[in-house]
Amino acid sequence: MKRIIKHYQESSSDLAVLALRLAIGVTFIAHGWSKYSGGVDKVAGFFGGIGIPAPEVSAWVVTLIELFGGIALILGFGTRVASAFIAAVMVVAMFTVHWGKGFLGGVELVFILLFSAIALMLFNPGKYSLDAYLLKRSR
Repeated sequence: MKRIIKHYQESSSDLAVLALRLAIGVTFIAHGWSKYSGGVDKVAGFFGGIGIPAPEVSAWVVTLIELFGGIALILGFGTRVASAFIAAVMVVAMFTVHWGKGFLGGVELVFILLFSAIALMLFNPGKYSLDAYLLKRSR
């Protein structure tokens, strides 16, 4: 019986991490694609207007982190690294764009995304990930 309970707990943990990776991954792909398809030059203009240094470079960096970080999370590839980059983007977004708007309608989404990324950095990416597959294969 203990073995059955342990198996269920491990499986549900893997599914929970997968669900979190998918939710955050899809969200960041959508945000990154929006920046890319809407024109990274417009993002750079916005960044310059709020005082972000090197706005042209920063806009491309953020766009690529959101797009490829989201893809990495969905695949479970380099999960901790992708999550760290996403968390860094969210910290900057929180304090440069959203902070003055208050919590509700301001930082709430960024707050959730930041701490979800931190959770993914702390958790094992789960058995439903390329990270787990590659680790298992290398053994």
